[in-house]
Amino acid sequence: MQLIFAADGTMSDTMEMLTGTAVRGLNILGSLFLFVLGILAAAIIILFIIDVTQTKDTVRRNYPVLGRFRSIFSKLGEFFRQYFFAMDREEMPFNRAQRDYINDICDDGHETVPFGSTKVLAPGEAIFANGMFPKLEGMHSPHAPYIIGADAKRPYAPTSLFNISAMSYGSLSKPAVQALSHGAQMAGCWLNTGEGAVSPYHLEGECDIVWQLGTGKFGARNDDGTLNADKLRKTCEDNPDIKMMEIKISQGAKPGKGGILPAEKVTAEIAEIRGLKEGQAAISPNRHVDAGSPAELLDLIHAVREASGLPTGIKFVVGNIAPIHDFVKEIKKRGKASAPDFIAVDSGDGGTGAAPLPLMDNMGLSIREGLPLMDDLLREEGLRDRIALIATGKLITPADVAWAFCVGADFVNAARGFMFALGCIQALKCDENTCPTGITTHNKRLQRGLDPTNKAVRVMNYCKTIQKEVEMIAHSCGVDHPHELTRDHVMIVQASGRSKPFSQTWDMSRYM
Repeated sequence: MQLIFAADGTMSDTMEMLTGTAVRGLNILGSLFLFVLGILAAAIIILFIIDVTQTKDTVRRNYPVLGRFRSIFSKLGEFFRQYFFAMDREEMPFNRAQRDYINDICDDGHETVPFGSTKVLAPGEAIFANGMFPKLEGMHSPHAPYIIGADAKRPYAPTSLFNISAMSYGSLSKPAVQALSHGAQMAGCWLNTGEGAVSPYHLEGECDIVWQLGTGKFGARNDDGTLNADKLRKTCEDNPDIKMMEIKISQGAKPGKGGILPAEKVTAEIAEIRGLKEGQAAISPNRHVDAGSPAELLDLIHAVREASGLPTGIKFVVGNIAPIHDFVKEIKKRGKASAPDFIAVDSGDGGTGAAPLPLMDNMGLSIREGLPLMDDLLREEGLRDRIALIATGKLITPADVAWAFCVGADFVNAARGFMFALGCIQALKCDENTCPTGITTHNKRLQRGLDPTNKAVRVMNYCKTIQKEVEMIAHSCGVDHPHELTRDHVMIVQASGRSKPFSQTWDMSRYM
């Protein structure tokens, strides 16, 4: 064979060429490997020098380079716990079972599960007391429309018991607000603007709008933070879809502290809507500058109601009971006509807004205490028939919502439930402008993944399904409508494992 190759010459030349190419390739790979190795060594040396000379991180200073893996693993741990290690009902603030439930009903408006419940009924959990002889389907009596602000120039009769709570354009992205607006219109529920004023995207879907005036009064403020009645009047006259006004006293994320929108989320458009400078953090005062007492708050309610012509209420987290008593006494002194048309009771255990952790974790009563307490207080003072009660704060499942109706709510609002409907994965990046689902970011690339048309349908499915299943709970309890649910219809699991009606476990006197 060697002789044949040599005689011809062609095969020998080919072998030499292939061998040379292979050698050159190995030389290139070797050089490339040495180059990468050199870059890696240089990077390690640079990181080593940075770590041993910096003074902010003790671990990195004592264990240069290697200490950086602690931070990396901490961030990866959050991911792995969410997807692999946390049980379905363990995660906080909302567990996988809750998120999966919302995702399922948002897809097609229907959700059933086989083989029994996986929920452990711990002390404090609610169980609904089913009736022995519930009515057959189609035999339930219709319920009269609920009118909010019957004496206002433009009273409001909501068509949905379950509605979208306050989320501003600014805290949420443009496509997120667009999806909520169109979804609210399809579902027949209202959409609360949050404290960032009325944006074109709230109005885009032509749904019912509740305009929230936070302590910054964005959209209707004078330079000194007082109410600009002319701006308020014009906006309401120009936009008939605005149905109610909500004066925010406090919110669950940070009771007693004003709203916070980080500077990086204040775009040119948001700045114009709110009356700020682009890139200027929107920090609202801790209270309305023109409402520092019960009398001044009633004056502000009156001014807003007169300028807007709309039912006007207030939103706050129940905390110190004394000033609430003083407020109620001032109402009785002036007469029922001076009262707010509704009170939205928020929960003190956090919300959609960015907030300091101590306020989010440890300030204000939760909705589980605040709602029945407010209901009792208004009944005791003879004002319950005058003031509608709206409950909000982590009430995202039919059981949560039905519980609220049992203990005193006339309507229920949700924010984070609707964020899950928009596709929220609880990445906890709301305040960093890096939300991976495009919901709470103004990064155009990240927003691109959020299709308002698709998400509006999910918003509609979520709202309608929650309302339908709350009505199902009411019918199972033997009543025609959620407004007929009482404290005897919900049982609270005790430490012994047995349950008692809420009417027997709740004691308002403990708060007086």
